[in-house]
This record gives sequence, C-alpha cells and structure tokens, in this order.
Amino acid sequence: MTSFSFDIFSTDKAARRGRVTTAHGTFETPVFMATATAATVKAMLPDAVREAGAELAICNTYHLMLRPTAERVARLGGLHKFMDWSGPIVTDSGGFQVMSLSKLRTINEKGVTFRSHLDGSAHDLTPERSMQIQHLLDSNITMSFDECTPHPATPEEAAQSMRLSMRWAERCKQAFQKRDGYALFGINQGNIYPHLRFESANALNALDLDGYGIGGLAVGEGQTAMFTTLDSTIPALKPEKPRYLMGVGRPDDIVGAVQRGVDMFDCVMPTRSGRTGQAFTRRGTVNIRNARHLDDPRPLDEECGCIACTRHSRAYVHHLFRGEEMLGPILLTAHNVQYYQDLMRDLRHAIEAKTLDDFAAAFHEGQARGDIEAAT
Repeated sequence: MTSFSFDIFSTDKAARRGRVTTAHGTFETPVFMATATAATVKAMLPDAVREAGAELAICNTYHLMLRPTAERVARLGGLHKFMDWSGPIVTDSGGFQVMSLSKLRTINEKGVTFRSHLDGSAHDLTPERSMQIQHLLDSNITMSFDECTPHPATPEEAAQSMRLSMRWAERCKQAFQKRDGYALFGINQGNIYPHLRFESANALNALDLDGYGIGGLAVGEGQTAMFTTLDSTIPALKPEKPRYLMGVGRPDDIVGAVQRGVDMFDCVMPTRSGRTGQAFTRRGTVNIRNARHLDDPRPLDEECGCIACTRHSRAYVHHLFRGEEMLGPILLTAHNVQYYQDLMRDLRHAIEAKTLDDFAAAFHEGQARGDIEAAT
C-alpha cells in the first residue's frame, strides 16, 4: 500500500519544491488545484483538465452532500470513478460554504445547523459528519471541519471562532478513518491577528495531523494583510508538512505566497473568470468583452499553448462572447486553467534553479506592462 507522504526536493529561501504521494498518485508542489466544486471543472472535460497539467482536483463537501449526496457517490464507486478523475482529490470540509451560502445558519459546540441554498431543507453538519461525508466521497486529502471567521472580526470574535475550530479539529482527528495514502489536514485560523494564528498553529501541531490548511484569508483583508499574516503564521507550522492556502487566488497572490513557503492553492477564479470574459495572461488580465478586441488578430497570450491561443484570435473569442455562444466560456476557461498550470510549473522550475526572486520580479513587470497597455 502507498503511504501519504510529502517530500521536499529543493528550496529557495522560504519557498519549497516538493511532491505529495497519495493512494491515487502524486502531485508536484507548489500546486494549483483544478476546482471541481460539484465534481466537475465547469466548461471542461476531464481529459482537457489533465492535458493542461493539472494533477490535483478539489471538490466540495457542502455541495456534494446536498446533491447528489455523499451516499450516492459512494454507491457509484466514489468521486474518482464518478467524475472520471484517477488522480488525487482534496475535499473542502464545507465550513466556508455553510458561512457564505446557507440560510438560517446556527452554530454551537456540536456543529452547524443550516438550511440548503438549493431548496431550504434543514441539515446538520458536525465534525463527525464532515469526516463521514469526505470518507464516503473517497477524498485523498480530507480537510477538518472549521468555522471560517468572517472579516472583519474583533480579536475577541476571532479568538472564539478559532478556538471552536481547534476543538472541532480534535474531534475530526478522532472521527477520521485512517487509510494508507489518505490524509487529514487541520485548518489554521485566527483572522489577521498573529497571536491567534500562533495559538492555532500550536493546537494543530499538538494534534500532529498530515498537513495544514491556512484558512480565513482572501475574504476581504487585502493582499498586504494576507502576506503579513502568512509571515507570522508559516514559521509556527511544522516545516515537514504541506501548507495549503485555501481559496487563493489571484496570480500575484500565488507568487507572493509561494515566496513565503505555501505549497498548495485553490480558487474558483480561473474558471469563474473564464465564464465571465476575463483572461489571465503573462501581460496582465484581458477583458475579452472590450470593444478593443473586435479586430485583434493576436492570441490571448503568445506564450500559451492552450486551444484558445494556438487556434483562435482575440477577435474570434470576443465575437463568441458578444454573441453569447457557449464556445466562448469554454475557450476562455481552457486558457485560464492552462495559464495557472503554466504559472505553477514556472514557479517550480524557479525554485529548483534558486531564481524565484528574479522570476517574481519579471512576473510583476509583465503584469504591470500589460496593465499600462490596457489603459492606453
């Protein structure tokens, strides 16, 4: 049997280049996950996601427990078979979605009672139930159930929320069914308060789980506060375990977080932006709906090898969006997914070559140049 493991091959200051091994294969780090919230990467076939370079997918406990239900997925062979994804899968615990989507939410020591955003039906989600659901889904990396503290929050509010999440993490450890090649990550909380992040890190270190999520960021605090929080949090985490910055994010957020020692990322931004007309490129973001692209024969990104860039012009993709053709979001999503995977590949290479700071400087210069061009 294959044991879960994290091997670090090279470093560049705080940044790490590694590999995670699971029961369903390996993935290279730093990694950006393919976001398959409801067991699908929107607007993409599984083969296309793999061809873009994605090795790790993330699905969501909250959405899948409501539809089609974890029990149904288990009867049908688990998520890997259900969604045709043979590689590793992470499942979010559902805590963030309970906060952001559910109706009439009630939190107490036991867990959360909420009403579904789909049909208003009542549900209970506890640490034990979250572990059960993620086990039924056959997730390779299970996330502990936590409360995602809203921002802004006072130190007192953040402390109360974080300590509840740490008590829940202990219950998650007790309920988690250990198997070779499967892992449980705890989630560090504490808002933007260093002393609370440190307290949370110590609690998780004592539980000795398989890795760390860093939660409660990218919720409105801004990049400066996020980076400051990472600077104070990461040194308190055990260095031999993978670190996953949850829900992040924008390419410049990722580059800065990798420089600070983060190994794993996820965000809906590549696919959501692809559906709404925003492309990420090496020269900044492109709003393909803008009239300036009406006669533009160039690809979205001349260095990109995706189907949108190698076969189609900006003018064509612009035409598709203006005409509300389904192919427009498909092409732009494929491009964005490819861009993010290329970015992670380049970050890994830069760490190996110990040129990460130079890569980051060139990245920021390219983004700034694109912003200037878009404004003229």
